[in-house]
Amino acid sequence: MRMLFKQRVFSWFDSYDIYDESMNTLFTVKGQLSFGHHLNIYDRNGYNIGAVVQKVFAFMPKFELYFGGSYGGCVRKELALFKNNYVVDYNGWSVKGDIMGWDYSIFDINGVRVASISKRLMNWSDTYSIDVDSPYNALPTLMIVLAIDAEKCSNN
Repeated sequence: MRMLFKQRVFSWFDSYDIYDESMNTLFTVKGQLSFGHHLNIYDRNGYNIGAVVQKVFAFMPKFELYFGGSYGGCVRKELALFKNNYVVDYNGWSVKGDIMGWDYSIFDINGVRVASISKRLMNWSDTYSIDVDSPYNALPTLMIVLAIDAEKCSNN
């Protein structure tokens, strides 16, 4: 399953639209006013199905993942020299690849690739292509991509 992740160009808060290959809306992401990033995720029918919330008073950047209001895990940046490392606390998943260049993959606990992410260059706004192994993994993958994007944008 391929998803296209596009940031809205003119928006006061973080806002994104996520499309399938036929350009049908799968998810809409809307930021809200808060300390740090607070991104609410809505399905194609407008139902709030999750959130990515930055924990502001953490030593290293940390984002909690909520599925339907219930805590599901977190993504946190790890201290490393000359590269970005992220630790994912969700189903034993891990992130590997060229995160600095925006091309990386997400792997499950057995080392099987769950998703691959690549940033599309030469666009007006942040645009990513996300290939997910299963529609079941689309939402958690999107949440991880949102957390990494928010952390990187905070440092620019």
